[in-house]
Amino acid sequence: MASAQPGVHALKLQPPSVSLTLRNGSNFIKWDEDLSTVNPVTLHVDPHGFYLYWTDQNKETELLDLTLVKDVRTGRSTKTPKEAKLRELLDIGNLVGRLENRMVTVVTASDLVNVNQLNFIASQEDEAKVMNSGTSDDDDCDDDDDDDDDDDDDDDDGVIVRLFSSDRKRVENALENCKLPYSRGDSIKLEDFTLEIYKSFLDSLCPRPELGNIFKLGGDDGSLSVDQMTEFINNKQRDPRLNEILYPPLRPAQTNTVMERYQHDQAQLKQGVVTLQAFSSYLSSDENGVIPPEKLDQSEDMSFPLSHYFINSSHNTYLTAGQLAGSSSVEMYRQVLLAGCRCVELDVWKGRTAEEEPVITHGFTMTSEIPFKEVIEAIAECAFKTSPFPVILSFENHVDSLKQQAKMAEYCRSIFGDALLIDPLDKYPLESGVPLPSPQELMGKILIKNKKSHKPSNNTDTKRLTDQPASQSNEPVSPSNNTGEIEAESEEDDDDDDDDGKKVSGDGSAEREAVATEEMSTLVNYVQPTKFNSFEASKKAARCYHMSSFVETKALEHLTKSPVEFVEYNKSQLSRIYPKGTRVDSSNFMPQLFWNAGCQLVALNYQTIDLSTQLNLFMFEYNGRGGYRLKPEFMRRPDKHFDPFTENTVDGIVANTLSVKVISGQFVTERRVGVYVEVEMFGLPADTRRKALKTKTSQNNNAINPVWDEEPIVFKKVILPTLASLRIAAFEEGGKFIGHRIIPVSAIRPGYRYIGLRNEKNQSLILPAVFVNIVVKDYVPDTFADVIEALSNPIRYVNLLEQRSKQLAALTLDDVEEDTQAEVSPTETTAERKNDQKSAPLENGLSPPSGPVDVPACAMESLQQSKVYQKEQRRQFKELKELVRRHQKKTSELLREINNKYKKTAQQCSKSSSGSDSEKDERLQQLRDEQQQQLLALRQEQYYSQKYLQREHIKMVKVKPNQVLLEELTLTPVSKNFGSLCLDERF
Repeated sequence: MASAQPGVHALKLQPPSVSLTLRNGSNFIKWDEDLSTVNPVTLHVDPHGFYLYWTDQNKETELLDLTLVKDVRTGRSTKTPKEAKLRELLDIGNLVGRLENRMVTVVTASDLVNVNQLNFIASQEDEAKVMNSGTSDDDDCDDDDDDDDDDDDDDDDGVIVRLFSSDRKRVENALENCKLPYSRGDSIKLEDFTLEIYKSFLDSLCPRPELGNIFKLGGDDGSLSVDQMTEFINNKQRDPRLNEILYPPLRPAQTNTVMERYQHDQAQLKQGVVTLQAFSSYLSSDENGVIPPEKLDQSEDMSFPLSHYFINSSHNTYLTAGQLAGSSSVEMYRQVLLAGCRCVELDVWKGRTAEEEPVITHGFTMTSEIPFKEVIEAIAECAFKTSPFPVILSFENHVDSLKQQAKMAEYCRSIFGDALLIDPLDKYPLESGVPLPSPQELMGKILIKNKKSHKPSNNTDTKRLTDQPASQSNEPVSPSNNTGEIEAESEEDDDDDDDDGKKVSGDGSAEREAVATEEMSTLVNYVQPTKFNSFEASKKAARCYHMSSFVETKALEHLTKSPVEFVEYNKSQLSRIYPKGTRVDSSNFMPQLFWNAGCQLVALNYQTIDLSTQLNLFMFEYNGRGGYRLKPEFMRRPDKHFDPFTENTVDGIVANTLSVKVISGQFVTERRVGVYVEVEMFGLPADTRRKALKTKTSQNNNAINPVWDEEPIVFKKVILPTLASLRIAAFEEGGKFIGHRIIPVSAIRPGYRYIGLRNEKNQSLILPAVFVNIVVKDYVPDTFADVIEALSNPIRYVNLLEQRSKQLAALTLDDVEEDTQAEVSPTETTAERKNDQKSAPLENGLSPPSGPVDVPACAMESLQQSKVYQKEQRRQFKELKELVRRHQKKTSELLREINNKYKKTAQQCSKSSSGSDSEKDERLQQLRDEQQQQLLALRQEQYYSQKYLQREHIKMVKVKPNQVLLEELTLTPVSKNFGSLCLDERF
């Protein structure tokens, strides 16, 4: 998504900074409750922030990749030993501070479900705090630096051979080329295995002849000059969609500064020479990454209403497996929030224990229960660790007990404290027509979505809510079975209960939510769930704080029948889409379907890492992983109307043409097997192309450096780049998934780029990569291809026209004309030549030469650089673009008018009691035919007007060469000398 704030973004992303305390190491005690062991260790973080490692008293070192660390906890949220003997061993007298404040729990996870914990205890509380603040999940860390501070440790050759096990002989040759031990049983001292040696080893292991071929395209003698390198960066690597004022092309001096970071031989660089080594290092650097760093940073404008953002959302957050059986987990709320999710779901039911504590579970299933209070504590702990923007708690409240609902409200108030938004902001009262506040204004706040009762509690209301001890009943009490039920206005019912099919009682009927008590109702403000009636009713009410939830099937129905109205609804109100009840395996629908309609809360089952979840992970990886992505402008502005099923360009949006050429792969897999790559695109229905390209399988089971270099796949017309994503995935020849990367088309950088692959959980695979060449440009319809060619290269186009005319002349010239020309007498020819020599005076008043003058031919390059040509090109392109824009606007208005008129006529026919059904159908068909003719007439008119403008442009292109040649003539030495001769004759 493009930021709403134009201009250059000031990058806030910084490389990891490791404090001196962590680098030097601190004394901790590592304990394991399962083994009942306690070991004193010295805990370090390496200077680069790549890994955490600890050394015990026997000098044995263990290491942990920091990219696997999801959280570091201290205080009440840490895991404390339950066994009394273990607590006594840890709580020794010479340690300062409370035990829990000295605890440090390092949480690691390969996914959201499988979570592990490492437990340490510091000697002082301050050391625990330093550990908590200095160690965090850093996805940008690279862990390919094997340098270590311990000079006594050796690296066994077997480790390296296992790392690249696909070809042992190849690994040994690479070690030998780097003058490293390579025989069986040999070891390499870590002090000898420096970062430079490691890179040299990789270069030797994975030769790249295709890089040499690319390098030769820019230079002649095995090297590039700084000017040639500048031309390569500006012409091949620079995004042509960028504003040249805000993002000017590189100058040679800047290129020289850039290459200083990559060229080993600085003496050559001072002579203006860029080597292949520097060229290769530049291409593989972060500076040449496929995504601009500012897109990963928090760069989007966060001052628009909540309804103007896509919001990272979870469905049934507590579940770790399927929907019908399995464990519920408090930890899932922590992991989901740490992953950047901003909307979590809580299915709350009446507790059946003597304590009468509300619980969270999946009602009427065999899933386990977890305490409501513990979930609230986990949310309070992790809500704003990853993102400062507001968190929405989507309650499904089935608690039909006054006492337990009161407990729920009290827990929310006391545990969340000031973070809980109870009263609406003064600037945004809960009134019709008032927009929702922005994420910026709600930073650090928790919003609750729960049924809201709009009537004060009285004796009648309480009939639905029982106050009996929950232990008297063995089954959850269904609120729908109670008498005296009072509805809290018509908007109380949410679609959650109508179509989900997940909360079913014994007779198969859907379980409804309980009426909210006054205590719970007072906690609800900007996210009030209402039953959806119609888009017209919602627009008329204009209550932006009302939102509706739609099961995916119902949402698809609305999207199919009323796509434009659905987009309009989502401009001002929130909509939540959740999976249908038959997805008992916790599978997911494709979120792209509903992003296309502007739906904000597209809730997915986070525990299932399928393609849908992967798209969601990549979508919210950008904008600082803040969980909010700004929707495209036409999905926010009230004066814009958008149809997600459009196949035409969108008003105000420039469509793109994208070309992707898969050149080669590097360390694609450690197995000795053939590999191939697939390229596909997700976006609007017209933009989506599944498996658009599949390369051939690599030869000779080569997975270290396979080369494909096949014809590029071209996505001719990407209508909406801001909602389109490119997916590049690698597979083994048997179809086994290796890794992939999903990249937004609007942010993708063109040129020669490395696509670092990630696993299905969006974790970097470090070495596996695909080398591609990407070309991106503004889309030009085939109708205007000739015009664009004429504008971009007018001389070539005019020459082509002249050549075609001459070719046609041979077929169309009359014999009579040829005979007439042959009968012309020599005297007539001589007379004509004499008359031709008496030409009109020049504009400067000078007479032309009396004899023929040799005029040097102008080079094509000089004509192309002429200001006259360039100015004419810009003018014609702007004029044509404006005409197309006006035509698109007029067509959209006519389509809207046609649609409204047809709907109105259809409604009149359905309400009318006179006339048969066949007469009504005939009337509608007649109206449809008239409208089609009307639309066809407009399209024809627009077509001919564009053709006429094209012809006028081409005429102007034919005239311009004469003007430029005249300018060139007045500047040549011949014309200057001739002018002086004429002056001499006159005076």
